[in-house]
Amino acid sequence: MAIWKRLKKFDPEKEKELRNQIEAEGGLEKGDGLAMVLSALLVFLPAALLALGVIVLIAFLFFG
Repeated sequence: MAIWKRLKKFDPEKEKELRNQIEAEGGLEKGDGLAMVLSALLVFLPAALLALGVIVLIAFLFFG
C-alpha cells in the first residue's frame, strides 16, 4: 500500500526537538488543551453528523 510508504517512522530525537521548540516559544498555556478539544469538536462533529444523516437518509429510502 502506498500510504505506508508516506508515513514517517517515530523518531524520539525529533519528538524531543519539537518539545524543546514548543517550550522555547513559551510552551502551552493552561487552557490550550480545552481549546484544542473544543476546536476538534467544532471541526469533526458537523462532518460526522452529516455523514450519519446521509446514512439515515439512504436507510429511509431503502426501507421506507
